[in-house]
Amino acid sequence: MQGANFEVQEEYPLKEETGMLIGLGYEIQRHLGPGFLEIVYKDAYEYELQLNEVPYNREKQFDVNYKGKILDHKFFADFVVLNDIVLEIKAKSGGIAPEDLAQTINYLKVSGCKVGLILNFAKSKLEIKRVVF
Repeated sequence: MQGANFEVQEEYPLKEETGMLIGLGYEIQRHLGPGFLEIVYKDAYEYELQLNEVPYNREKQFDVNYKGKILDHKFFADFVVLNDIVLEIKAKSGGIAPEDLAQTINYLKVSGCKVGLILNFAKSKLEIKRVVF
């Protein structure tokens, strides 16, 4: 394509921290493999966060502000790690779907977090999606 400039982004916010979280995901995938329900991977992830003394909140609740009104229904992110990273755990055989990406973007909007990380454990290879808002 003439005149088009494409740039691969080598640097992004919280690169080291998200790298560490991805490493924990690989550790879980190595030990458990695919085939468990999502909740099992969440429990294993919580154990790894505790074992590695990484600050986190599980099922962190966020209010949704609509035109100055806090709506009745809330968002619950799987994990908020280091107060800056929304971590979503999936176990979907179809892979990370566009609605998973949209959900994570919404969590970033309401949380003020900078980075989202979606990890899908359903296949033999860990599927990873980083989202920068």
